[in-house]
Amino acid sequence: MNNLKYDEAMNRLELILSQLEEGKKSVDELSELVKEASELVKSCKAKLKSTEEDILKAFEGA
Repeated sequence: MNNLKYDEAMNRLELILSQLEEGKKSVDELSELVKEASELVKSCKAKLKSTEEDILKAFEGA
């Protein structure tokens, strides 16, 4: 999952959310979608944190 770009991960999360809202998935499918969404959220949070750190470092020297 970490190889996805932030925008790609967010697009996948939006697709998963729409699938969950439809309510047409089996329990097994729901479980897999929730696991995938959880990993995508972790990945996005890590990328945001890394970007925030990069920005703070860039402005430390300014």
